[in-house]
Parts: sequence; structure tokens; C-alpha cells
Amino acid sequence: MAQPRDFLALLKPRVMSLVVLTAIAGLVVSPGHMSPTLAFFSILAIAIGAGAAGSLNMWYDADIDGVMTRTAKRPVPSGRVDPETALSFGIGLSILGVSLLGLAANWLAAGLLAFTIFFYAVVYTMGLKRWTPQNIVIGGAAGAFPPMIGWAAATGGISIESVTLFLIIFLWTPPHFWALALFKLRDYDNAGVPMLPNVAGERATRIQIFAYSLILAPIGVAPFLLGFAGPVYGVASVLLGANFVRHAYRTLKMPDGDPKMIPAKKLFGFSILYLFGLFAILLGEGLVTHLLSAFGG
Repeated sequence: MAQPRDFLALLKPRVMSLVVLTAIAGLVVSPGHMSPTLAFFSILAIAIGAGAAGSLNMWYDADIDGVMTRTAKRPVPSGRVDPETALSFGIGLSILGVSLLGLAANWLAAGLLAFTIFFYAVVYTMGLKRWTPQNIVIGGAAGAFPPMIGWAAATGGISIESVTLFLIIFLWTPPHFWALALFKLRDYDNAGVPMLPNVAGERATRIQIFAYSLILAPIGVAPFLLGFAGPVYGVASVLLGANFVRHAYRTLKMPDGDPKMIPAKKLFGFSILYLFGLFAILLGEGLVTHLLSAFGG
């Protein structure tokens, strides 16, 4: 019988935590104004939507999750939650999250959330993931929408600033997941998922990882250059970006067939710190600005 922790696992809480962080950052640094209550319910709705997408992903991917060591213990492939329950849970949460965001904020933000769920569950999970080695490049857009949704919730619109936040996550996703795919290559091969290392080889993957890191690093600094992030973010984004490139370069120089894949593992770990650090600092600066503005008023 399914336990509450199994339904929590369906929500992909680690992924959800990053979604929530980036959505809050988008909401806080935007020029819009929301009451704390409406802001809370807006973020809650985005979190529910992220959980819905995770549940739908686990429902559809149960067959390949069961043959991969990283995912075999998930609730559906392990038999703790039956597929129909995961599907119903995901659909119900999707309706709840989108409706709540529309009522708490606006229907543009709700529409973006609905599109994000659809893109992740249908376009990426049901289509791209099993069809093309560029799956994570295109599918990564789903994970890049949360700060844009947060911005739209507060302002009712989309701007160059929110697009910039989208681009940071969009460009971060391929090197992040390809680093994982390098040292989990056998898992993806057994599951028949055409991740880039399985199709194009390790060398081509490492080259693309490095190329993306060279594009990502300056885009990561863009919020400071565009004036909606402060000097702390500016310095941190330069340092974090330089370290991302350093790890990507070491991965590039990694010997073919390296059994330990230490540089790739370090890049994967650092990539999480990179994205978390950027958006945590962005959020912190935004909160300080709001507090100073309130105190000054």
C-alpha cells in the first residue's frame, strides 16, 4: 500500500525545491507588487504544478525507470504506487496548481504554468526523451520557465529580464545533465534513452558541454549587466561562471573511457551549486531591496 512518502516522492521534491527557488527569485526581483498572501499562494501553485509534472513523468517513464539504477526505487517502478494512481495524482495536481495560480495572480502566469506542465510531461517525456539525443536541450525549456512564471505572477507580463532568467536555466540544463549522462551512460543505454553520450560518443559530449559552459558563463552575469541584480550578484556570477568553465574544461580533457569519470562527477555537483548560488543571491538581493524600500517608506 502506498504511503504518504511515496506520493511525496512522486512530486520530485529535490527538483521542486529548485523550481520554487527560481520562481520566488523571479517574483521578488520583478518590478511588480503582490501582497505576501497572494505571493505565497502563487508560489504554492507553482510548486504544485512542478509536482504534477513530476508525477506525470514518473507515470509515463515507469518502464525505463525500472531498468536504471538511479531511478529503479521510484514509487511506480518499485510497485509502491500503481500507474493509474500516479496519472490521476498528476492530472489532479495540474488542475489545482493552474487554477490556484490564475486566481491568486493572473491567467498569463497560469497559462505559462499549464504550458510548462504540458511541455515537460508531453513534449519532453512522451516525445523528445526517447526520440532524439537533443532531448535535454529542447526539453530543458520546461525547467527554465519557473522564474518567468514568478515574474509574470507579479507583473502580469514578460520582459527581457525574465527571459534572461529563463536563458540561464535553459543553457545550464544541457551541461548539467550531460555530465550526469557521462557517468550514467550504461543506465541510459540499458533503458534505450538516446542521451548524447550514447549516440554521439563521450568526446562529442564533452565538447558540447564545454561549448555550452562558454555561453552560459556570460549569460549568468547578464542580470547584473542589465541592472536588475546588484554588485554581490555581479561578483558571484563571474566567479561561479569561471569555475563552471574550469570544471567543464577539465571534463573536456578527461580521457576517453575514464572508468571513474571524476571531472564529470565534479562538474555535475558544481552545476547544482552554480544554479542554486545564482538564484539564492538574486533572491537575497531582491529581499534586501524590498526591505530597504519598506523601511525607507
